[in-house]
Amino acid sequence: MKTFFKVWVPIILVVVVAFYITSRFIQPPVEKKLIIASGGERGHYYKMAMEYKALLESEGVKVEIVKTAGSEENFKLLLEKKVDVAFIQNGIIHNGEKKKLYSLANVFYEPLWFFYKDSGFERKYEVEFIGSKISLGVEGSGTKFLSSLILNLNGLHEANSEFLYLSAGKSRDMLIKGEIDGMFFIGQAESNIVRSLLENPDIRLFSFTRAEAYARNLPFLKSLSLYEGTLDMYANLPYDDVTLLGSTASLVTHKDVPSELVRLFVKQLPKVHQSSGLFEKTGEFPSITNLETQVHDEAYMYFTYGDTWLEMIFPYWVASNIDRLKILLIPLLTLMLPLFKGVVPLYVWTVRSKIYKWYDKVNELDDEIDKKTKDELEDIIKKLEDLKVEIQNHTKVPLSYMGEYYNLLLHIDLVIKKAEHHLL
Repeated sequence: MKTFFKVWVPIILVVVVAFYITSRFIQPPVEKKLIIASGGERGHYYKMAMEYKALLESEGVKVEIVKTAGSEENFKLLLEKKVDVAFIQNGIIHNGEKKKLYSLANVFYEPLWFFYKDSGFERKYEVEFIGSKISLGVEGSGTKFLSSLILNLNGLHEANSEFLYLSAGKSRDMLIKGEIDGMFFIGQAESNIVRSLLENPDIRLFSFTRAEAYARNLPFLKSLSLYEGTLDMYANLPYDDVTLLGSTASLVTHKDVPSELVRLFVKQLPKVHQSSGLFEKTGEFPSITNLETQVHDEAYMYFTYGDTWLEMIFPYWVASNIDRLKILLIPLLTLMLPLFKGVVPLYVWTVRSKIYKWYDKVNELDDEIDKKTKDELEDIIKKLEDLKVEIQNHTKVPLSYMGEYYNLLLHIDLVIKKAEHHLL
């Protein structure tokens, strides 16, 4: 027992201390909460954000959605770290700010629509709108950013044209009434605004015939083809082939968002964005190619290698906690080798001690044989026989140690015979 305490207690104490010290370097569990900047309540960003919210809350994460004017406002909120994840239209992020943010993935195309009042002839070039009254979208939106950029490239500015910054709904109403000459809108083809304007015979949809030139000069833009009748074969909407300009919507975060939450968020993206759309091919999104900022490590790992083996076996948060605690294996593995090396000798000693402890008594009685009288020898023989019975009743050892057990009994018999010999 003394040896047990001398060997095992120090080992156990070392293990406990090592685990305690290592645990100080482990970050506490993350708060399961995410704030997502979307867009207006009627927009596609908001619709997608609500899908993320449902998926994430089923995983135990509380999700708050912040409604905004659009990409430019989302970008500012993200820089100020007032939100954790935001939809941002490619092209919005300034070069000087790109290193402060991390992209999770591109998720869908955002077509830019330019509707204008039909004056009896088709306009083919943007410069033909000089002097017109045009709505560019609300301040803080991606629509306003992109429409301003395109018009400025073509020489349209506030000195020679009138720009308004109105919501899509108000712009549509004013365009139909003839109160403005044109309006820009970024949204999906299924939008009620797109449909209502395409159905109006007094409104035309501008075709960006130089879309490829834009794409060459502004790499974040892409030429998108919308063919005659695509939206409605019966009504033949649109009534002609049209070329649109498109940007890509991406999801962006900042460095202070816990990696566990980032990975869980990224795992939801294929569930929302993998299906095809009017402009997207099946499996084209989500994608980590052609991102404006550095890709987040968790996004890269997930889209490159998929689920970890822990995630394949356990629910996400269980797998995450196991992974977070793996640092505790360092002291354990460090101590396991010497620990196991000591187990076998300690086991051998424990078993053999059950046998060898009797030798003290046997040797003591053996030493007394030569010093005793015949009457005393009979008493020694009786003690040896009683000792033998006690050993047989109380000493149990594994079969592999029975040889040493029988040697003990044999030695007692030899001592008994020695005592009997002295009686003659």
